[in-house]
Amino acid sequence: MKTWFITGTSRGFGYEWAGAALARGDRVAATARNTDSLRELKEEHRDNLLPLRLDVTDRGGAFDAVKLACDHFGSLDVVVNNAGYGLFGAVEEITEAQARDQMETNFFGALWVTQAVLPYLRGQGSGHIIQVSSIGGVVAFPNLGLYHASKWALEGLSESLSREVAQFGIKVTIVEPGGFSTDWSGSSAVHAAGMSQYESIRSDRPTTRVKRGDPRATASVMLRLADSPNPPLRLLFGNFASDYVKQVYPERLATWAEWETLARSADGF
Repeated sequence: MKTWFITGTSRGFGYEWAGAALARGDRVAATARNTDSLRELKEEHRDNLLPLRLDVTDRGGAFDAVKLACDHFGSLDVVVNNAGYGLFGAVEEITEAQARDQMETNFFGALWVTQAVLPYLRGQGSGHIIQVSSIGGVVAFPNLGLYHASKWALEGLSESLSREVAQFGIKVTIVEPGGFSTDWSGSSAVHAAGMSQYESIRSDRPTTRVKRGDPRATASVMLRLADSPNPPLRLLFGNFASDYVKQVYPERLATWAEWETLARSADGF
């Protein structure tokens, strides 16, 4: 039996992963800004599910929720920072409030939960932190600049984190999903007011032209990842993500090679 702490469980990936963990007998502290959608899971799994109201942008609230989960279950094995949303808009179109809100949820929310769980995981000498990034944490598309910024920040934070906490027996994995049939681009998304100058780029994203994966299929993958004794630092989710990085990375290597002479001259020796 594993004990999970999962953010953003009201729907989408978080709901599917919480349900899968509970179905096999694990225990789950499931956070959401509104826990009403967890009632059915609570009725079915009772003491194995602890619903917790949490807005991850509230640092104090994150620490309180983690303490409640640890006090209730006694330990944590798997922590999944899943809460987040998509912000659509060209860089010039994004307002200051929209930019700050995106970073507060997608980046700082994960940071606060991570900081809150680390003392408990260090104390027990084990644990697995799974940071839900995106293919958008590896590559960038037009009209999603601030979303990409939040995920690239999360990836850098998490890679450093993995090297800091390995000495304590704590594992870190960055999950990078491609396009899935969740509500990420639907009602949970935020759209900036569009400028006519950027109209041509709004549909210029490869993810709009691919078959979207089934979020339910990711549940068994997440369970296998959580059970792995030696999990990877990064794990792509889905065919689109797996295929697309094979195109992008050779292009990057080719560009670096083309400009290597100029790059090396920057040292002055």
